[in-house]
Amino acid sequence: MATDLGELLVPYMPTIRVPRTGDRVFKSECAFSYDSPESEGGLYVCMNSFLGFGREHVERHYRKTGQSVYMHLKRHVKEKATGAAGGAIPRRRNGKVFLDLELNRDFNGDGYEYEDEAKLVIFPDHFEIPLPNIEELPALVTIACDAVLNAPSPYKKQESDSWEEEIQVSRHARSLRQQENGVRIPPSGWKCAKCEMRENVWLNLTDGSVLCGKWFFDGSGGNGHALEHYKETNFPLAVKLDTINPDGADVYSFDEEETVLDPHISEHLLHFGIDMLQMQRTESGHHTDNHVQPRVSDWEVIQEAGLKLKPVYGSGYTGIKNLGNSCYLSTTMQVLFSIPEFQRAYVGNLQRIFDYSPLDPTQDFNTQMAKLGRGLLSGQYSKPPMKSELIEQVMKEEYKQQRGISPKMFKALVSKGHPEFSSNRQQDAHEFLLHLINLVERNSSGSENPSDVFRFLVEERVQCCQTQNVRYSQRVDYLMQLPVPLEAASNREELIAYESKRKEAEENMQPPPEPVRARIPFTACLQAFTEPENVPDFWSSALQAKSAGVKTSRFASFPEYMVVQIKKFTFGLDWVPKKLDVSVDIPDFLDLNRLRATGLQAGEEELPDLTPPIVIPEDTRDSTTNNSLESPEIDESSVMQLAEMGFPLEACRKAVYYTGNMGAEMAFNWIIAHMEEPDFAEPLAVPTYMEPDLPSPSLPSTSALDSQPPEESISILTSMGFPRHHTIQALKATNNNLERALDWIFTHPDCEDESEAMSDTADTEPNDNSFSNANAHSDSSLSPDQDLSSPRVRDGPGRYELFAFISHMGASTMSGHYVCHMKKEGRWLIYNDHKVCLSERPPKDLGYMYFYRRLSSC
Repeated sequence: MATDLGELLVPYMPTIRVPRTGDRVFKSECAFSYDSPESEGGLYVCMNSFLGFGREHVERHYRKTGQSVYMHLKRHVKEKATGAAGGAIPRRRNGKVFLDLELNRDFNGDGYEYEDEAKLVIFPDHFEIPLPNIEELPALVTIACDAVLNAPSPYKKQESDSWEEEIQVSRHARSLRQQENGVRIPPSGWKCAKCEMRENVWLNLTDGSVLCGKWFFDGSGGNGHALEHYKETNFPLAVKLDTINPDGADVYSFDEEETVLDPHISEHLLHFGIDMLQMQRTESGHHTDNHVQPRVSDWEVIQEAGLKLKPVYGSGYTGIKNLGNSCYLSTTMQVLFSIPEFQRAYVGNLQRIFDYSPLDPTQDFNTQMAKLGRGLLSGQYSKPPMKSELIEQVMKEEYKQQRGISPKMFKALVSKGHPEFSSNRQQDAHEFLLHLINLVERNSSGSENPSDVFRFLVEERVQCCQTQNVRYSQRVDYLMQLPVPLEAASNREELIAYESKRKEAEENMQPPPEPVRARIPFTACLQAFTEPENVPDFWSSALQAKSAGVKTSRFASFPEYMVVQIKKFTFGLDWVPKKLDVSVDIPDFLDLNRLRATGLQAGEEELPDLTPPIVIPEDTRDSTTNNSLESPEIDESSVMQLAEMGFPLEACRKAVYYTGNMGAEMAFNWIIAHMEEPDFAEPLAVPTYMEPDLPSPSLPSTSALDSQPPEESISILTSMGFPRHHTIQALKATNNNLERALDWIFTHPDCEDESEAMSDTADTEPNDNSFSNANAHSDSSLSPDQDLSSPRVRDGPGRYELFAFISHMGASTMSGHYVCHMKKEGRWLIYNDHKVCLSERPPKDLGYMYFYRRLSSC
């Protein structure tokens, strides 16, 4: 028999691999579904790629790859016989623990036992070889099977290799010398001191400089001024301002070129007025969904605790297991897959997406979105109990909850490379929604983009207070953020009385009184949204000087789905993050038509299209002049990596230069694309371009919309094969940020054809401006692909009906728990992790993000 098995496996031996260090073995979840060894058909693990497949999908993988040998894993769950010995350790067949799986909550007790079964299956004949079979199988096959059976979970490996546990203490942390320059950092309103970027800003821990970082893959970033500051000063450590929390902050060492730990971060931040110790006393420091409860009543009301909620089952009623602070992801995805456009884009195209998925579908965004959507909508993982079980539940008035699906594979993919979402900490559901929309945008090229249902245009009107001249611009946004005017509370007298009692109790060292929640009318939030706001550092082109300016915002278009975020989270003056304890009377029906933009009105005079003067500090003019004569800055480490591959040194230098020092991988792609050119190995010739020290009054004035990006940046992008007119458009749309411009080109391929008919300098349409960094005094706004007639903006009436909302419980976005309520078939439901039930009292007034759908025209 041993000879027979050996001969049978001989043709397949070259395809059977032993897992090496770094290989991920998926033996608990299918790549295309949520089938597992506990499913009826078990799980098939490819003995070459180590991917897992349910019975429904293993044939597809065999046809696509020709891989014939799979390990079939099956876990049998059954109740213990009456009188059987108890114990927490389940009995397993063959006496070997070869399925390192999480125990199912429904069967995790003394009343159940497990029998694990493994066998090799050879396709297409489905010939089965039971395991273990050491004596009869070839040695290589035995070793491979044993390695697969004992391989750790790929997610456990990811967690142990996560950035949180790899981070080392910086060698500069202990000896860091901070300057006594009196710098104090406010709790909000940060911007780069050199380019006024308001996102991805970093605080240098030596001198307190606030400067922008470099671009991130998720679309955020800056112009690299923090790195430039380090090169000028050698001040090594910087902290990202919006990451400071009771447990620490993201610290980067420019000298060590990596994220580091700073054990003295609280002292270093206190030097600039940021009291983390006070923050630690205010926060509990726990980051699990069930520990941080600033007020029990919030948790009870939002989760509808104390009510006997009836579970529901079937299509659209599948819960999502909590992986530990993953509820921000679960609630967001539940709402998104209740929207027909998302259902159609992923579940409707499921077979096409699966058939054309890459060899590793676990790393394909569209595949994992389709998998999640089908898991939530199929009803396959939300089946009602058997009739006998149901009768028993009704008699006991205890309803058994469904198991739900585990989003481990999905979370690992969408959070990959992101410093926040890849951690196990609680996150902001609002930020995750924008992050996911960014991923949808990136992966929808040439196909339907379901996130367009949220996309709308905002018209910003900026007025110079001295001349009364105005400027209109447009930008893209995906949600409406409503401020919370506490002064408009309907129970203001009650709040004043509570504050008085609280102070009195504090002075007398007595217990504080019962908190009073502010009740804010929704109309007051809407009014606060429409109020004019001051424009910081406004430069009036009419006066050609800084002046007072005000900005108002209106809707230039209305999306099909309007997301309304109540801005409940803020920072106190002591840098303690806090959540406003408010109740807002959210309407079921919303009419925003009165906020429709009107454009330039009769009698209004527009501000001249003049570029603000370029002010160069005196102490940097000499160095700027000298630097312009020096050789270009090139990352020599990337050059050497490429040179070691055998490419000519000068070609490597050109590749690194023309890809903007973005790393060896990007430069390698440039080499592959240009290695056939005749001047491939010629020395680098830096393009020349005009860079006047100061604008001359004798030169004709140019508007910000018509001004050319730096020729050097244009040359870098065109050298990568992109059309000149497309690169100019991308640079204008991203404030001349090279990395973000490159990303913009990839995410706006449809702009290339439209831009061919446009002159390089006659860009009369306003440019796209990042919705997260839209400065009120910026002249750039809307790109041609975002014209009102474009399908990317689905304009229509501004009348909406509420169909879902996400609520948060906890003191800040760094802790607590999220649940969502959705209205389906005329009834409200609550989605609380894996539990899906009919809602008895949906707490609409305590929500955080509200989702409205456009009402059909009457």
